[in-house]
Amino acid sequence: MSQTIIKQTQCWLDNFIIALNICPFAKKERDKGSIRFFVDESVEVSQALENLILECERLDTDKEIETTLIILSQISQDFNDYLDFLEIANQLLMTQNYEGTYQLASFHPHYVLADGSEFSNNAEDDPANYTNRSPYPMLHIIREESLEKALENYPQPELIPERNIQLCRKMGIKRTHEFLAKCLNLLPYSG
Repeated sequence: MSQTIIKQTQCWLDNFIIALNICPFAKKERDKGSIRFFVDESVEVSQALENLILECERLDTDKEIETTLIILSQISQDFNDYLDFLEIANQLLMTQNYEGTYQLASFHPHYVLADGSEFSNNAEDDPANYTNRSPYPMLHIIREESLEKALENYPQPELIPERNIQLCRKMGIKRTHEFLAKCLNLLPYSG
């Protein structure tokens, strides 16, 4: 089952994130083979949090891995539960002295842009939500030092989220949904 989950996640990464340049830094790392895909099958939040720290420790010692996608196959299927888990995970990074070393990016199949975001319209069917929608709940561990270097050489990185949101809205809900459906072998969007 883990291999299927990884293949589905790689499909999403290749055919959505990289193909549409949602993350302009992902292709380089994918081509180098420096992205680790880890399927966390924990059913307890405490075990998933322990695995997060173990992945940070792996990144500490293995410089060949640039970034890790922790794919949560069992917990946080509900988006609100996921947000609670994400908050705890971010606090844990701080208490484990990883603040400034790693940061977490968040992805979820039911992601809805934060209320109050300049881009949010709080609609679950807003195609803009697909900028952070993924086949499974995920935590993306990013090396802050690498991110800072990449942003130094990228023109106007602050415009990346806005560009992605405009792209997804232009594509529309049916087409954005089809990217995930293709990777998960789901039926086409019927909403």
